[in-house]
Amino acid sequence: MRVNGARPARRRHPTTRVVLPRARPVVSDGSGDRVPAGLRTAAGYTWRLLLLGVAAYLAVAVLGRLQMPVIAVFLALVITSVLRPAVDLLARVMPRSIAVLLALVCAIVVVAGVLALVGTTVAGEWGRLGTELRGGLGRIDRLLTGAPFHLRAGTVTDLRAKLGEFITAHRSALLSTALSGASRVVEMLTGLALAVFCSVFFLHSGDRMWCWAQHQLPARSRSAWNRAGHAAWRTFAGYTRGVLIVAATNAVLVGVALAVLRVPLILPLIVLEFVAALVPLIGSPIALAVAALVALAARGPVVALLVLGLIVVIGQIEGHLLHPLVMGWSVRIHPVAIALSVIGGAVLAGVLGAVVAVPVVSVAWAVICELRDHDPPSRPGPRPSPPAAPHGQPPHQPAERRHPHRPTPGRGTR
Repeated sequence: MRVNGARPARRRHPTTRVVLPRARPVVSDGSGDRVPAGLRTAAGYTWRLLLLGVAAYLAVAVLGRLQMPVIAVFLALVITSVLRPAVDLLARVMPRSIAVLLALVCAIVVVAGVLALVGTTVAGEWGRLGTELRGGLGRIDRLLTGAPFHLRAGTVTDLRAKLGEFITAHRSALLSTALSGASRVVEMLTGLALAVFCSVFFLHSGDRMWCWAQHQLPARSRSAWNRAGHAAWRTFAGYTRGVLIVAATNAVLVGVALAVLRVPLILPLIVLEFVAALVPLIGSPIALAVAALVALAARGPVVALLVLGLIVVIGQIEGHLLHPLVMGWSVRIHPVAIALSVIGGAVLAGVLGAVVAVPVVSVAWAVICELRDHDPPSRPGPRPSPPAAPHGQPPHQPAERRHPHRPTPGRGTR
């Protein structure tokens, strides 16, 4: 109905909005099939992990072919980590080159003196040791013929005779093995000389070498590499010094126990314990097992059982006192990870792999933690664009900043 020729107003009905549930995101692979986002993410992680595994395998293969220089550099890093505090202390009162020379000469004299003392001790006790070993074999033979073993009399004597016949029959093979071992000794001496040569430069100008290596990297990544390098060196040096302290403590305890039990060849067994303790968890029990064999042949089964008991005692002291006290601040790896690292290194590279497995894993974990706990600084990026306005509406305009003394448009002034 029109009033005064005007069109009647149309009644507007309220509109009801229907909200549909959001569908899961699916991605098309280009062939018409829809791939769930979770499967696509898993596939991305899978091929990246495969590439990392291939790269790690190639790196291990290359390092295996370059075994001698790699071992030489590793030994140089060990020497540097041990002698660096002494060199820094001596460099306060003398030139650094003289301090490096003095520290290396003192270290070489100490190592050569210990080896000469061990050789002199073995040569001096060899005659008496042979007599004690023959008497010990007789005691072992009588022990095996009695209860509870009841073996045939002369079992140990026959075993010794068969061992002599085997050596006589395979003399040529043993001689060739000895010659190949001599070539390995020459190779080891060459690697040791290379390690000492590298350690001289590491001790004298290691910081300048690290700065030069950093300047070869892009400027934006130098900070991350610097943090990773310092974390790696701190962990490696702490582990090396700590494992040497633990090995020396184990050797002293074993030496005192063997001296109380009057086991022969104390000094060689102490050196063996020190070297074997450089391999965590399994090195010290192997050295004590050798000491138990010597005690069995020279002092009888009771003393041998007491030496075997030292394996448990030394293991408890090493695991619950020395390792947490000495290396707890530098190496934060669970004992299960240490055991798996040692076994894996032994499977891959023998004794050498068992020695270097724990420091390598410790350094890698320290670098990962350092890079993970320190996020990179945020870089300024482009400002986000304002959201698009719906169809048919004007674009969103920023609110106009009002001036305190300027009147608002559309309002009158008084």
